[in-house]
Amino acid sequence: MQVKQAMHKGVRWVDPDTPVAELAKLMREHDIGAIPIGENDRLVGMVTDRDIVCRAIALGLDPKSVRARDVMTEGIVFCLEKQDLDDAARLMESRKVRRLPVINGKKRMTGMLSLGDLYNAAPRPLSNEAMQAVSAHHK
Repeated sequence: MQVKQAMHKGVRWVDPDTPVAELAKLMREHDIGAIPIGENDRLVGMVTDRDIVCRAIALGLDPKSVRARDVMTEGIVFCLEKQDLDDAARLMESRKVRRLPVINGKKRMTGMLSLGDLYNAAPRPLSNEAMQAVSAHHK
């Protein structure tokens, strides 16, 4: 199975100058835990709900004035639409990430592959292995 068959389609990114409060609202509205950050037609980072809590709220920073660029994780780990789901799972395992932006052959983001998507689409041995490997660092 290819990544494009398991991913969430239609994902969009936001600008690095988007206030963290707006990111939190988008996460709530769309029931998601991460938002890709893009600038000049390129993915430049990712903000997760955990980033907002640990890099802004816990430090007493104002979510209305702190921007995505202030809390984002830089250096995007991504996968390709036509990549085998097995390969994407191995990437999630090795990089300990729960979500991967999905890029097409034209270098455009077309979706997001989450650990949940993998769990629902991949054979149980593969999805269980990925789930355990990605979650292991939280023990």
